Amino acid sequence: MKKWLPLLFSAVLLGGCAPQLGSEDKVVQKKNNKKETAVVSSYQISNQYYKTIYPYKTSKSRGLVVSNLNTNYDIDEFETGLMRVAQKNYSTDKYLFQEGQMLSSDTVSKWLNRKYTKSQLKANGLSAKDNIGLNPLARNSSEQQKNPIYLAQILEQDYLSKDNKGNVKLSGVVIGLALNSVYYYQKEKYGATYDVNISQAVLNQKGKQIAQEVVNRLRKMSGLKGVPITIALYKQRGKDAVIPGNYFAYANVPGDSSTVGDWKSINEKYYLFPSDSATSAHRDDEKTFENFKTDIEDFFPNYTGAVGRARYTDGQLTDLNIDIPIQFFGESEVVGFTQYVAGLVVKSFPDYVNLQVSITANNEPKAVIIRDSGEKEPTVHVYQ
Repeated sequence: MKKWLPLLFSAVLLGGCAPQLGSEDKVVQKKNNKKETAVVSSYQISNQYYKTIYPYKTSKSRGLVVSNLNTNYDIDEFETGLMRVAQKNYSTDKYLFQEGQMLSSDTVSKWLNRKYTKSQLKANGLSAKDNIGLNPLARNSSEQQKNPIYLAQILEQDYLSKDNKGNVKLSGVVIGLALNSVYYYQKEKYGATYDVNISQAVLNQKGKQIAQEVVNRLRKMSGLKGVPITIALYKQRGKDAVIPGNYFAYANVPGDSSTVGDWKSINEKYYLFPSDSATSAHRDDEKTFENFKTDIEDFFPNYTGAVGRARYTDGQLTDLNIDIPIQFFGESEVVGFTQYVAGLVVKSFPDYVNLQVSITANNEPKAVIIRDSGEKEPTVHVYQ
């Protein structure tokens, strides 16, 4: 049961190789009152992804998103989850994606700071104009517990539209605000680390307050006057989490407004399979996963277990990523195991679920099995 998509895997899994993108559309984009000619590829991996403009423009705050986020799971979900939020307003067949060009690393870093007292500004060699942190003031270490850092990170994504003459313009900005559900602090330098749990109710309140201030500041930027803004709140998990957090609310701000209102809830949540929380919330799905594991155990003695990370939207399982570590002793065993698991994927899980199974040995990738929702058969790749 092997179905190969060489182009897909050269583009996605072997990112160092340049994919052959087929025909291209030339477009014109304005920058600093100057026109730049760029290219939009006609190839699109799927309707889950946006086309982009080349030469590719990296974010002005590139690399900053990894700081202050607790796990790699949160780093990935913070970005990909924001794209899902964007798709509520900007369809992948009509809009182009571009990394954020409005917020620089310096701006984001300053916004993530705490507010300072005059003495703190002086001690840090800062001036009053640097006192623009969006996190609460803490005069001393004892105030950290009462005034935790709520805002952990800011992410900007830009969405562009193209007219029939090939002119491209910024048509929407989507902002993600990552909020701490657990705040870690030290009472003294090099001392013990303490933590404070922040309730969902507090994250709702503080997140929406911060969002309003962020929009106020964005509206003062010349490039964002008249541009619609979507702002979304993300709850990141603690440092020991093995699944990511989730976006829980978003709001759309029209181009002629600065008021953030009409917040909409996002009902998404991740569960670990197997786990007590998954059994309690989604018993049938957890049982299906356990049966999947048992079927593997019955046929392969070197199997050491499987872990699944499941995303639910409005209570429905939508994505399931499964990691399977195993001891392999030969290439034929890799192929045989991969083929068997690919067959189990079809047998075990409904076709409305996006599935990815990663098979590893000694922490090295051996094979990947992918089945997009709506597909009957998976795509399989065995690494050479």
